[in-house]
Amino acid sequence: MESIPLLKYLVEAGFGARRQSVSAIKQGRVTVNGRAVDSYTMPVYPGIDNIDCDGKPVKFKPNKTLVLMVNKPLDVLSTTRDDRGRRTVIDLLPERYRSLGLYPAGRLDYDSTGLLILTNDGNLTYRLTHPRFEHEKEYIVTVNGKLGDADKEKLEKGLELEDGLTSPAILKEVPDAAYTYSITIHEGRHRQVKRMFASLGYEVKTLKRVRIGRLELGDLAEGEIRKLTPAEIGKLLRR
Repeated sequence: MESIPLLKYLVEAGFGARRQSVSAIKQGRVTVNGRAVDSYTMPVYPGIDNIDCDGKPVKFKPNKTLVLMVNKPLDVLSTTRDDRGRRTVIDLLPERYRSLGLYPAGRLDYDSTGLLILTNDGNLTYRLTHPRFEHEKEYIVTVNGKLGDADKEKLEKGLELEDGLTSPAILKEVPDAAYTYSITIHEGRHRQVKRMFASLGYEVKTLKRVRIGRLELGDLAEGEIRKLTPAEIGKLLRR
């Protein structure tokens, strides 16, 4: 077998999502043939090199690429495991999918719902989550008030948060009585939409992601999962 980068090895071995694997390497927890390494791109040979994390072997088990759409319910973590015993998106999966090394490509807050992608494809995860690709994400929200024209303009032009200026957002009123606005952004900062509204003095009561790129959540029921077709994966990646 040809060599592959260490980070790719960890992700495809089912150790965890890209972010978890990067963290483990940074922290010096990963060894190759008994030596700690700090390079994500270090070439390793599956089946030949011995890869350990925290002293335990990480066995390579490449899986057929799989991409799932999930409608994440409230109070479910967008992660593969939780040391406090809270429910994760992996708990939503049918048993046949649980050993395939799936992890979330991106995140949704614990108290948010909607479209989440699960995959075991590291390259797809990178394409969906890296800011350079600028994939749109659309959310519908309920807020405690109606925005004035000045506040709408601030959102649409970009506003200053503690971690910098946001890119312009697209804001629309939603006719659905359950939600107030649709907001589309292409960034993925922590709790960004809620912080944007909070900076203007509004509280987001509910938030649901309904679209990533050109892929829409549609009528998939909350808590349900389905496999994406090749055409839908292509739609997901187009901007």
